Amino acid sequence: MLTLLIALMLASIALLAGMDVWALQRQRQQEEALLFVGNQYRQAIERYYLAGRSLPMSIDDLIDDKRFPVPLHHLRRAYPDPLTGRNDWELLRDGTGIYGIHSRSDGVPIQRANFPGRYAFFANAQTYADWQFIYPVPGMGMGMGRRSAGGAPGLPPKLTTKPGRPVR
Repeated sequence: MLTLLIALMLASIALLAGMDVWALQRQRQQEEALLFVGNQYRQAIERYYLAGRSLPMSIDDLIDDKRFPVPLHHLRRAYPDPLTGRNDWELLRDGTGIYGIHSRSDGVPIQRANFPGRYAFFANAQTYADWQFIYPVPGMGMGMGRRSAGGAPGLPPKLTTKPGRPVR
């Protein structure tokens, strides 16, 4: 009987350890998805701006840009936040429109280094809400309350040379 109890206790401990590993792996996958989806939104905002020199007023504007005779589609669909599972992004706005997004999650990131260049400042993030996917509109620098893409005040923004190119 004692042997059975000990075996049951060891199996329970192993199961709990496995659950911790699974939860950690799931969080890493959610972080990877957040980086991908957040960058999709940032690229869509960039393409929208470059197509007509204005910022979108809503996510729907990114999906169906009706400023032209033939509507453009900068974003395929409204992607949900991988961390919350809902389409409840915090939209970063100024008086001219949406210039970025971030998650509403207050979870603590696992990843602390090795971010793509434009997101290097994510290394200093305390929560996922600090992972802000921003398109730095040319000519509208830090005075508009925006963080520079370089992550430090006063650094010039880093723009892609061609919209839609992957982040490196």
